[in-house]
Amino acid sequence: MGGMESGGERESAVKAKRGKKRRKHRLGIRIDMTPMVDIAFLLLTFFMLTSVFRRPQTMEINLPPQDVEREVKESELLTLRVMSDATVWWCMGVETPRQIEWKDLRALLEERKRSIPGLITLVRVDRKAKYTNMVDVMDELNLAALDRFSLATMRDVDVEDVTAAGWVPREGPP
Repeated sequence: MGGMESGGERESAVKAKRGKKRRKHRLGIRIDMTPMVDIAFLLLTFFMLTSVFRRPQTMEINLPPQDVEREVKESELLTLRVMSDATVWWCMGVETPRQIEWKDLRALLEERKRSIPGLITLVRVDRKAKYTNMVDVMDELNLAALDRFSLATMRDVDVEDVTAAGWVPREGPP
């Protein structure tokens, strides 16, 4: 483990007897690091083998084929528009869009699901909106148990509808 190398103890004692100036001899110390390395690797392998890594949380999205089109009744279509300043606007069919707060979104989704059994939700997200806003809307849809929804980018017509309803674009972060 640990050891000291000493050499010349006898010589220094002899020189001291002759009256010469006694010089201190430095001892060489050697520490064996092997046991510490063994313990470090043992702990490392123990923690690697006993820890549970968190799996990434994912949401499964089933995409329909490209060539399939389906007619949807206006009374069954809920449109959510996520604007660039993180505001959410909603409407049923071709009604005038209304703004809703993020905290009230889940209650609206649950209420619409109860009242309309075949509800389909169309989520339109502005290209300038943050990615987290889209993920937050999808989380709210998931928590409200709405599994029939579509994602699309915002069109100019949607921006005009929301602007006509009272949306004023803000500059800078929300």
